[in-house]
Amino acid sequence: EVQLVESGGGLVHAGGSLRLSCAASGFTFDDGAIAWFRQVPGKEREGVSCISHSDGSTYYINSVKGRFTVSSDNAEKTVYLQMDSLKPEDTAVYYCAADLTTLPSVYGCIVEPNASELYGHWGQGTQVTVSS
Repeated sequence: EVQLVESGGGLVHAGGSLRLSCAASGFTFDDGAIAWFRQVPGKEREGVSCISHSDGSTYYINSVKGRFTVSSDNAEKTVYLQMDSLKPEDTAVYYCAADLTTLPSVYGCIVEPNASELYGHWGQGTQVTVSS
């Protein structure tokens, strides 16, 4: 059974840092990708970043470039999202999601536009709140 479990969310002041973890089980990290999405109540889910298992290539949306870093510990089957210089607009529930196909190995991973349908497995989410 495929499972994704996020952790590491919390409350932080603007300018602070958090590291989210996504612990995966039930599949290998040979192909596919894991992505981070976020959602604010009343708004559409937004892709944030992703990492492809085959070559470690990454993708970030413009609003988090230079502030967020996605990484993967393949031995531990855990993907991390290091979030620095956090802003109040980063406040959301953050989800990790897995694409288990071979497409990311060929084309790289993506999280936009409207890429959530590419990811068939999702975690339960973790709340990140950034106070001003």
